[in-house]
Amino acid sequence: MRIDGVGTVEGDLSAGDFDCNGMTKIRGGLIASEADIDGLFTVDGHLSAGRAKIDGKAKVKGSVKADVIAVHGMFDVNGDCEIEDFRIEGAFDVKGLLNAGKLDVLMHGYGKAREIGGERIRVRRRASGVWSRLIAWVLPRYSPELRTAFVEGDDVDLEYTEAEVVRGGRVVIGKGCKIGLVEY
Repeated sequence: MRIDGVGTVEGDLSAGDFDCNGMTKIRGGLIASEADIDGLFTVDGHLSAGRAKIDGKAKVKGSVKADVIAVHGMFDVNGDCEIEDFRIEGAFDVKGLLNAGKLDVLMHGYGKAREIGGERIRVRRRASGVWSRLIAWVLPRYSPELRTAFVEGDDVDLEYTEAEVVRGGRVVIGKGCKIGLVEY
């Protein structure tokens, strides 16, 4: 299925390949083997995909379950995320648990999740220029850093992360971190 421009789907949608460009709203859930999303995308229900590529802003009002998701932009999820391979360059807000086999984050903006769990977790901040530092100073809420209560993984490598507890087999705490308790 392909949507170009502005489109609204009334109800649940199941598709082998789902491709949307522009502004798309699904007033239900989405199940797709492959999803390619460019622009502004909203799902009122749950999102389930084999592979998904998101360029722009995606909001999921339910939970997310996928094998592979690559995001360039903003990813906002009201429920839990269960993703085998999750790569994000941008910002995200997961109101529930973020569980990923492999999580690779390059922050351009803030990152938030209630809890993060996975096998391999890596968080980095995009190299900032003068304008990025000025915006972070004027608007600290949008400073590129990750905030979560709990991080647990086999291999955890963090920068610019604020967490109450970090637990893992191998833990690396880099620059800009504020961690309450580290267990390794």
